[in-house]
Amino acid sequence: MKTSDFYFDLPQELIAQDPLEDRSSSRLLVLDRESGKTQHRVFRDIIEYLNPGDCLVVNNTKVIPARLYGSKIGTDAKIEVLLLKRRENNVWETLVKPGKKCRVGARISFGEGLLIGEVIDVVDEGNRLIRFEYEGIFEEILDKLGQMPLPPYIHHQLKDKNRYQTVYAKHDGSAAAPTAGLHFTPELLEEIKKKGVHIAHVTLHVGLGTFRPVKVEDVTDHHMHSEFYIVEPEQAELINRVKKEGGKIVAVGTTSCRTLESATDENGILKAGSGWTDIFIYPGYPFKMIDRLITNFHLPESTLMMLVSALAGKDKIMAAYEEAVKERYRFFSFGDAMIIL
Repeated sequence: MKTSDFYFDLPQELIAQDPLEDRSSSRLLVLDRESGKTQHRVFRDIIEYLNPGDCLVVNNTKVIPARLYGSKIGTDAKIEVLLLKRRENNVWETLVKPGKKCRVGARISFGEGLLIGEVIDVVDEGNRLIRFEYEGIFEEILDKLGQMPLPPYIHHQLKDKNRYQTVYAKHDGSAAAPTAGLHFTPELLEEIKKKGVHIAHVTLHVGLGTFRPVKVEDVTDHHMHSEFYIVEPEQAELINRVKKEGGKIVAVGTTSCRTLESATDENGILKAGSGWTDIFIYPGYPFKMIDRLITNFHLPESTLMMLVSALAGKDKIMAAYEEAVKERYRFFSFGDAMIIL
């Protein structure tokens, strides 16, 4: 299976640069994976594809304002730091630009000394481990100094930081939003609950590996970055109960999907717990837990294209994407959505 098998032609102007005013007014492409048939709806119609007794599973991670701009102490060189994952209390794995100016021992000042970072190691792919020094609460300082780490294909800052958060975001830790969840409003979630649909949550802190291009020609040679997940006991119990009673498990986004598939054992039982996952789902993968998936439209040749192709079949996904391009759907993080039935 080649990476190029997942290529499609995407006009630049279809890459959404801004979120819509009303989250739930995005378009929704409905794909039936048995027949390959599609329908064109509006996102708030999602409720019609959820039945009483089903379980909607959301990822309640919260994006941190992980992009910091500072200057190197001693030379005043401008440095950009992107927090990728917390290794221990004050030590983070980061992406630093320009990296060559930040060898081990380099110290960087942010916010006129409100936050100081020292490079203590260089790890995989040139990422830097930085130990931070500060007074007070790190999250509050980050809130003051940091910017939302928008994906590379979005070319300007957001007016409202909260538009790159889901309305149910709770646990700080992501370098990118679980974007399929951005379409839900509190009102829509309330309607879904009233219909008798359970809403469960898992947590997966999204790393920038999400945007990492697949650079190998043979798909099976690609290695995913690991991401931290948590499945709480009462959530595992709810999801397992719904599954046992014949309800559908509907994952909101590829991150919820990957968490559920990572934490489900060979007998189809979801295990509570936490850990790191580098699960890579591509065609041929046997799904153990999810029945349906709500997701955005993904980059050509990306691991996310491979995941949706594993669920719906590559030919059906490529045909649906061709139709989405023809119908001028909006793509990527702030774009429109798809449900795979």
